[in-house]
Amino acid sequence: MEKEINLNAEAAIEYVKSNVKNYDVLEISYNRVFVPGEVLDVSAVETNGIKSLRLLIKMNGKTIKQTVEMDLVEMKDDLVEIRHITDEESTVLVIEED
Repeated sequence: MEKEINLNAEAAIEYVKSNVKNYDVLEISYNRVFVPGEVLDVSAVETNGIKSLRLLIKMNGKTIKQTVEMDLVEMKDDLVEIRHITDEESTVLVIEED
C-alpha cells in the first residue's frame, strides 16, 4: 500500500529528517533529475548558522553504482517528489509550492 502526502518543501524536509532511517530507500525527483537509492546516512548539520540536511545515498542503477551526498535544504526549491520506501510501506511526498 502506498500513501501520498502533499507538503511544501520545508515540511517534506522535516518528514525526511524525522522518518527516514539508514537502509530505507528514497527516490528523489528534483528539477529534471531522478535519484533512486538506499540511504546510508541522514544527518542534520548546522555550520556557521546555516542549516542543512545531508543524505548519503548508494544509488541504484545498472550503469551507475556510486554513493552520492545530497543536501535537501540546498535543493529544496527544486524538489518535485520524494518516495520513501521501507519494508512495511511506501510514502510519496508530493512537493507543492508555498
